[in-house]
Amino acid sequence: MVIRYQHVDAFTDRPFAGNPAGVCLLTEEVTAEWMQHAAAEIALSETAFARSRSDGDYDLRWFAPAAEVALCGHATLATAHTLWELGELPPTEPARFHTKSGLLIATRRGNWIELDFPANPPTEIPAPAGLLKALGLAAAYVGRTRFDYLVEVESEDAVRAAAPDYLALKRAPVRGAIVTARGERGGVDFVSRFFAPSIGVSEDPVTGSSHTALAPYWAAKLGKDRLVGHQLSPRGGVVRCTVDGDRVRMSGRAVTVVRGEWVAN
Repeated sequence: MVIRYQHVDAFTDRPFAGNPAGVCLLTEEVTAEWMQHAAAEIALSETAFARSRSDGDYDLRWFAPAAEVALCGHATLATAHTLWELGELPPTEPARFHTKSGLLIATRRGNWIELDFPANPPTEIPAPAGLLKALGLAAAYVGRTRFDYLVEVESEDAVRAAAPDYLALKRAPVRGAIVTARGERGGVDFVSRFFAPSIGVSEDPVTGSSHTALAPYWAAKLGKDRLVGHQLSPRGGVVRCTVDGDRVRMSGRAVTVVRGEWVAN
């Protein structure tokens, strides 16, 4: 079986920025074991595996190098971009994905792609033992979402300077840790970084799923439902967010940098 593959930089309008994702378009069923091995071979933060359904929608799964994940924004954006770019879907038709996090929808808005995801706001908790020491930070707030810890710190500079102990952070009983602060520049409402060594991703460049928590958190603090987030990883990226009840709409752009085929025996 030959599987079409693209390497797409998501949440950016230029190559070698944003967050790279692998996208595999399946025409036959493959095992989860094969997908995990492929994701480890590709060695990006996430690889998406999409298979068309009889109703015109797609089944979609995401694998990090070390584990399957239940929600991934940038690889979903990359998959929608791939389907439109390769002519699998007309550009006017939304991409509908059935996933472990329910139905997710991607829609083209000019040069941007809008993702419609469930909101995942954090619930405030005491900092678990060892978390702040592993992050090397003092916290103004600690919360837990369905997937991650969210830690607010005092400034944008503190987010930039974060240098976690990845071995210690790997022992935290969740996928990863979001570090965030209020934006201090015009046009940016909040900044963040995301660390997930437990799934083989020390630092994720631009994380769509973390913005399902960041957007409702900062919307409540800032009193606005339209926000711009800037993830301050070395590659960096901008995510436009709109909070709409229990949903978050996130917009970004994408660029294909590699196209090829897998030979699955």
